[in-house]
Amino acid sequence: MSILELEGVVKRYRSGAETVEALKGVNFHADRGEMVTVIGPSGSGKSTMLNMTGLLDTPTEGTVRLDGQDVSRLSEDELTEKRRSGIGFVFQDFHLLPMLTAVENVELPSLWDTSVDRHDRAIDLLERVGLGDRLDHRPSELSGGQQQRVAIARALINEPKIVLADEPTGNLDQETARTILAELTRLKEEENIAIVVVTHDDLLIEYADRTVELVDGVIR
Repeated sequence: MSILELEGVVKRYRSGAETVEALKGVNFHADRGEMVTVIGPSGSGKSTMLNMTGLLDTPTEGTVRLDGQDVSRLSEDELTEKRRSGIGFVFQDFHLLPMLTAVENVELPSLWDTSVDRHDRAIDLLERVGLGDRLDHRPSELSGGQQQRVAIARALINEPKIVLADEPTGNLDQETARTILAELTRLKEEENIAIVVVTHDDLLIEYADRTVELVDGVIR
């Protein structure tokens, strides 16, 4: 069974007096242990699709399933819990808090879960992405590639079923980008997670198990 499914997803927005249809009946799935890249020109609906897969927005029509459960019509509180426990996010601009150390940034998404001690897992994740000697460094003391590795570790702290990455190599040189993609490939296998990457970077296609193209709100 796919960990994530979009079935017949349509998303319409009001823009002034006009209705914009950003997604037009999208069918998509991602399985555990695979990396899927979503490519397409600017304005094709990639960001909207990422919002749907990340449960940050709900479809106008159609169904979104996470781990077999229809989550299309859940309440905001229920969606927040699903995101917290089941989805990790990696952003192009890292979104690390400058006053926190690497290990504190990684722990951040789990701070409100007092039933679990995540400190050891945060250290383990940082060691696995090659930052065992940078645990107490703040973002300003880390390179761009190191900051992205912290962001990847943070995305995995709550043991998600799926990780969503928005242009994860956009701010990195090619050598660093290849290192990051190698880490993602290794981690998807070790953690048995699905990774969905929205990108303009052709380099990611080399590392993907599958690539889909989104053009004018339709997957080709």
